[in-house]
Amino acid sequence: MTGAAIEANGLGTTYGNKRGWALRDCSFRLPAGRICALVGPNGAGKSTLLALAAGLLRPAEGTLRVLGSTDPAEVRHRIAYVSQDKPLYPRLTVADTLWAGLELNPGTWDRATADRIAGPLPQDAKVRTLSGGQRTRLALALALAKRPELLLLDEPMADLDPLVRHRLMGALMAEAAEHATTIVMSSHILTELEGVCDYLLLVDGGRIRLGGESDDLVTAHALITGRPRDLAPHTVIESRTTGRQLTALIRRQGQVDPDTWDVSEPSLEELLLAHLRSPQAPPLLTPSADAGKAVATA
Repeated sequence: MTGAAIEANGLGTTYGNKRGWALRDCSFRLPAGRICALVGPNGAGKSTLLALAAGLLRPAEGTLRVLGSTDPAEVRHRIAYVSQDKPLYPRLTVADTLWAGLELNPGTWDRATADRIAGPLPQDAKVRTLSGGQRTRLALALALAKRPELLLLDEPMADLDPLVRHRLMGALMAEAAEHATTIVMSSHILTELEGVCDYLLLVDGGRIRLGGESDDLVTAHALITGRPRDLAPHTVIESRTTGRQLTALIRRQGQVDPDTWDVSEPSLEELLLAHLRSPQAPPLLTPSADAGKAVATA
């Protein structure tokens, strides 16, 4: 796949009931074929952004283009969305739920995928009797069997134990790789995302603070330790001084002098936590994530 799976320009939407803005002046680009981690604190706008991309909400301002279209109805059949509460019909059985998926998606339904993901579930059990993990498995089976080009997942593994989470994540990644599916997945489990996602969007305060290829964002920063001194021209994201030693996470502006500083590369988790603790830090979007640059070079 080529082009952008999602592109936002000046996107904004409100919570309603005069509670203020959920997203405001939010601009970014997500290339197709990526597995994207959508991260940020509670209330940052992650769920709102996913609901907008799924066509369940309308922007109050700006534009949102999904799979090349600004009309949600036009691309709905190409998108699958699993929300945090995973709404399923409680009175249907597992078998009935999968049958409904087939009937609602007759042209794209992949029975083999549905059986592979939902296979461990008791087919005659009603949805209301399933555990949280079982409902997650069933919701993922419905989403993946639709063969979407874009899969939107809002905290999909939050109610699973570590072993089941690991197995389902592996199945999810295998299916995505086979069909070149673009995945956007929000989660609070940063270490889990680090191993599977090649793209990152950090949303905070209704805007994108970091966006782009995970490796590029990490290598644009450095963890340095040494005697306190001027760090110009580098941008300091976070720093602390203990005794006569300064430790800082910086955004590189050229080379860091190895004779002056002990330099190491931060983990993705260290990078994200430092930016979340430092809301004053300037945003950084790589060229592929910068909607303005994408428009200018198109």
